Amino acid sequence: MAEAVAAVEIPKRALFKPAEVCDLANVQPYVLRTWEAEFPSLGVAKAAGGPRVYRRTDVEQVLRIRHLLLVEGLTLAGARRRLEEDAAPVAADAPAIDELVGANARERLTAVKRVLQSLLDLLGSPAREQRAAMKAKGKQPFARTLRRDKPAARKKSIMKRSGGTKRKRA
Repeated sequence: MAEAVAAVEIPKRALFKPAEVCDLANVQPYVLRTWEAEFPSLGVAKAAGGPRVYRRTDVEQVLRIRHLLLVEGLTLAGARRRLEEDAAPVAADAPAIDELVGANARERLTAVKRVLQSLLDLLGSPAREQRAAMKAKGKQPFARTLRRDKPAARKKSIMKRSGGTKRKRA
């Protein structure tokens, strides 16, 4: 499968337009859009409402999908499963992790957490002290109060939005 991706020379750029991806993969634009719907991780939008843009990894994934569908004869669902299997991390051995992290990692992390907490207490912000004092008194710190508009004020704001005149209903 890697040889199919290697057979197509992908330009050394970070982003690609949909037309360029279609040319590289030798597929029609509607096929690429269908694959986008089937594989949500495919394609990136520059901004909300902006043009579709593909990263280099997306182009490589399009080429893998094309290979799975056209060469190996899989369906879209089969290709999705195959890609998920390939992307699934291999289960790591617990002893190897213990060697890398160390046997007493939890104790060291707890000690670091205690040191950081003591630094926060030492620095202590006035807002933090104020919240603690209010909680001690049984009050909600910084409770938000809801302000309701008076009916007359609400009526005026509605009239301003509607152009300032009352409209009669027929």
